[in-house]
Amino acid sequence: MDEKYYAGFMTSKPDWMKGLKFIRRRILAFTTDFVFLAYTWTIFSFIVNMLAYQTKSFVILPWWVMLIATVEIAGLWESFGISVGMRLLGVQVSGGEEKPMLRLGRRFLRFILWNISGIPLFGLIFATDQGKRALHDRLSGLSVVKAEPATSRRRYTESWALASFGIVLSTIIAAALFTKVDMRAFFTGAPKTGRIWAALLTPDWSVFLKGFRYLITTIFTACLATAFAIVFAAPLSFLAARNLTHGIIGRIVYTIVRATMSIIRSIEPIIWGIIFIVWVKVGAFPGVLALFVHSVADLTKLYSERLESIDPGPVEAIRATGARTAHVILYGIVPQIINPYLSFTIYRWDINVRMATVIGLIGVPVIGQLLYQYTQLYKFHMVGMMMLLILATVWSLDYLSARLRARLK
Repeated sequence: MDEKYYAGFMTSKPDWMKGLKFIRRRILAFTTDFVFLAYTWTIFSFIVNMLAYQTKSFVILPWWVMLIATVEIAGLWESFGISVGMRLLGVQVSGGEEKPMLRLGRRFLRFILWNISGIPLFGLIFATDQGKRALHDRLSGLSVVKAEPATSRRRYTESWALASFGIVLSTIIAAALFTKVDMRAFFTGAPKTGRIWAALLTPDWSVFLKGFRYLITTIFTACLATAFAIVFAAPLSFLAARNLTHGIIGRIVYTIVRATMSIIRSIEPIIWGIIFIVWVKVGAFPGVLALFVHSVADLTKLYSERLESIDPGPVEAIRATGARTAHVILYGIVPQIINPYLSFTIYRWDINVRMATVIGLIGVPVIGQLLYQYTQLYKFHMVGMMMLLILATVWSLDYLSARLRARLK
């Protein structure tokens, strides 16, 4: 079979750009494998230390031994199989269809040469053949090509799948050991909670009116935060959609908006609430601002992902008529996104109602504040009343939003 070098597919680019693309792919593949193996080694060390010594330590051997071993295993893995990094980047090492022993010999030679030219990256930087092959690949008679489906006789090339399964299983085991999962206590300790359940299931109706007033504040807080978020998230979504941002400036704006939204979304609303309480003083308004900021980041992500999946046909057809950008957006994009946008907005309002109960922990006058106070005082009959109000609200919103989303389809 006539195989092409993976970097050779970009024939329209200059040689130096092909070389840079080649170097970038190889370094990214190796870096991915190194991180994957280092994580695997760390998790395995933790499991061994917990089972053998009952200590939460992630180290068995000195760190420098792990570093060297991880580098060597990564190089060996990439030479003899398809590693996780190579799988993600869609490449593999190939040397033709020679006899198995000759093929294994070439791969072993590549691994030996890789220790000389690959680790210091000299073989990548000073690669010839228009940047298609590194020094250790050329000397061993191998090349990096576009990944092909492995044959049934070469199961070793599917090592990435086995490794991925192993790391997932190891992570679950390590998480269970780290969090000290005790299934015996789980199945035998339930009767101890009987008194709490009895109190929760017999709510104190004397605090109903007080809880209902706080519940109204909760709903209005979520509603106002969602309404404000739509105004900012809708235009920002066009700047955060990859298919609508072109050129260098467009890519810069796309990266900045995406990164900013990711940072904002990673900060919990309760932290934003604390910031805004200091900013605008105690009241319901800090809760509105906290949910608003988080909603903008979340809706921008949801909206932009929907924009990235629109059908380009209508957009190109309208643009071909010489229409202005505003007309392209109005008649080519908006009809495709209006229903999903409404559905996402309703869903976010539902989420904000639930989040509004949480920010009551920092003093925002929503129903979560009463829930927290009664819990601290161990007044579980009153806690049961607050939970009943929250349950009725969440169920009602779930039902209404489900009906509305069904109508919008």
